[in-house]
Amino acid sequence: MTDLDVAVVGGGISGLATAHWVSRQGRSVSVFEAADRVGGRMATRRHDGYLIDEGAETLAVHGYPATWRLLDELGVGGEEILPVRSSVGMWRKGRAHPRVGHPLGGVTGAGLTLRGRMEMSRMTSRLLRRAGSYDVDHPESTPLGTTTVAEFAADYSAEMFQYLLQPAVGTAFGWQPERSCMGPFVASMVSTRGIWKWRTYRDGMDTLARRAAATLDVRTSRPVAEVTAVPGGARLVFEDGAVLTARQVVLAVPAPLAARMHPGAPADEREYLRACGYAPMARVTCLLDRPLEPARRGLAPPVYALLLPEVEDQVLGGLTIEHNKAANRAPSGAGLVSLLPAAGTAGELLTASDETVAKTLLDRAEAYLPGVRAACTSWFVHRFPCGAVEASPQALRARPEFARRPTRTVEYAGDWLYLRASSEGAVRSAQWAAERVSSHAPGGVSTARAATSTDQP
Repeated sequence: MTDLDVAVVGGGISGLATAHWVSRQGRSVSVFEAADRVGGRMATRRHDGYLIDEGAETLAVHGYPATWRLLDELGVGGEEILPVRSSVGMWRKGRAHPRVGHPLGGVTGAGLTLRGRMEMSRMTSRLLRRAGSYDVDHPESTPLGTTTVAEFAADYSAEMFQYLLQPAVGTAFGWQPERSCMGPFVASMVSTRGIWKWRTYRDGMDTLARRAAATLDVRTSRPVAEVTAVPGGARLVFEDGAVLTARQVVLAVPAPLAARMHPGAPADEREYLRACGYAPMARVTCLLDRPLEPARRGLAPPVYALLLPEVEDQVLGGLTIEHNKAANRAPSGAGLVSLLPAAGTAGELLTASDETVAKTLLDRAEAYLPGVRAACTSWFVHRFPCGAVEASPQALRARPEFARRPTRTVEYAGDWLYLRASSEGAVRSAQWAAERVSSHAPGGVSTARAATSTDQP
């Protein structure tokens, strides 16, 4: 006998999606979240008429099948999902160059010189010739293998690295090009068809998490310290000393946390758990008394995200113009902007005071948004020690053994399962976790892999 049927540890979107799909199998599921609210990196703060997305920003029309399936099952759609009509821009020569990742970017340049545009076209053509070989479900099996972003860039001019590849991975994911692999990044871009026709949630990026949690048994402020597989199930020890048992457990937390919670993980799991690292991320959200935008040329469209190449700024890595992402993010006549540190400084800022982080980034932002310090009425600092999972060479090499492991009493969910730093990666992992829970015989170890329509490697 156990206290619970299925326990999911972690109330982020991967844990909630796992619980949703496991419960649809007819199982009883309880979710335990350490924080006082659900959502994880898809959390939204509401303050004086502002909607502040603390982590994830958008979702894609293409390449997000698991997310759209979950949205459909939870009845989220229609006017609850808004198109993001502005684009992503690159900062160069004192202004924003829009349409990065957009089909028109190859024509307008998106900040690249004519020579750079031609080189980007050749690079893109080279990658697209084997587009079918880039599968987000098999990140270790791309034609680029364990080639890092920096190694891939060595075949091209400095401009390709400085004004395309480095800011693309550095601002979006906080990745260091020298230790993050190019193949999974290309797979993600191929899957989503670039960065355009993206969407956001009208009522904040936590919409999906809140909707899922409303249908589940979710217990917040319940941090779990350790999970141990025992005969007939698993034992959960909470940080307050309480103990519960469950027939099956899913650890829906970042890999470093999962490794600490489950020290008795089998050998074919441990190497991958150790290899999955995360880029630390932080952001300062500034509430403005008026809307501001980066400088751009005449008729150029506005941007909602601005990439700042490291060659231009080694402290501030980018910013998002939230009131350009969705008009309801700020009250009428006001503005909302988020500032993101450069990949090389994010870790250092994580340990600094909120005042230091805000002042450091606001001082730098003045060069791109003149008047932002005077317009800022208040700010919030958001910290993510486990910000974006890194697709490192070590993780790619360790993943095949982890993916082949038999189903067990203790399973996992999270973006790290696919080395895909996105909310879709987290939701997709929940499908895999739910399939493995379903195929596992409670109380024993099944040697059969979960064979489903969403087959894993």
